[in-house]
Amino acid sequence: MSRILDTIRKAIEVGGKTRYKLSQETGIDQAQLSRLMAGKEGVSVENLERLAEALGLEIMIRPRKAGGKVGKRTVKHGKRD
Repeated sequence: MSRILDTIRKAIEVGGKTRYKLSQETGIDQAQLSRLMAGKEGVSVENLERLAEALGLEIMIRPRKAGGKVGKRTVKHGKRD
C-alpha cells in the first residue's frame, strides 16, 4: 500500500489544503494526518476513501496486466509450477 500512501502524501503536499482543512473535511484527526505525512502511520481503508474524496482522487482496484508479479500458478502432481 506504500504506493497509494505516497500518492496521497504527494496530493496533500501539492493540493493547497491545510491539514486543518483536510481534518475538517474528512473527520481525520490532525495528529493522525501529521503521522501519515511523516510516514509513521498508515491509514484505514475508510480514511483512505475520505482523503481521496477530499483531494479529488479516485481509488481503483483492477487486475494486473499480463506479465505482472501476480501470475497464474498451476499444481501438477502435488508440486507448484
